[in-house]
Order: sequence, then C-alpha cells, then structure tokens
Amino acid sequence: MSDTQIQQPPKAHARIVFLGAVSPHWEVYGEWGDQNAIDEFRSRVLARLVLLPRDDPQFRRNMARIVRDAERELISLEWDMGDPNYEF
Repeated sequence: MSDTQIQQPPKAHARIVFLGAVSPHWEVYGEWGDQNAIDEFRSRVLARLVLLPRDDPQFRRNMARIVRDAERELISLEWDMGDPNYEF
C-alpha cells in the first residue's frame, strides 16, 4: 500500500469573515456546495471562534484545528480577516 493519498475535489466552499472588535467576531458563509455540510461546519467553527478576536493567541490554535476539520470534510476555505495586510 502506498503512502500517497488521492486528492479529492472539495464538496463545498466556506468563507470565514472577521467582523471586527465587537462580539460576535466571526461569521461563516457557505459559497457553494452541500448546505448540510456547510451548516455543520459553521456550527463547529463558531464554537471555536465566536468569542475570539483575531489577535488572541488562542485564535491561531483554533484556526489550525478549523483548517484540519475542513480538510477532513473536503471543504475549501477562504479567510477574510478584514485587513489585506494581515499575516497568518
């Protein structure tokens, strides 16, 4: 058996948007794809991010978990941090 995995195309796309300093800080928009998968993914993302501003140290850890979750669920991600110069 080989260690290489076959890349599968995404089944949905989500855009995660930073809303600003006032809570809730985040929103998740489903751009296309399986609406059920997007809704379930949105609830998991908001559970991790809703009270975290983008500059909180916990944000980076939770962001990595969200990226892994999206890869596992075959959801492509786009992050809109509200600042084009924001560095991940």
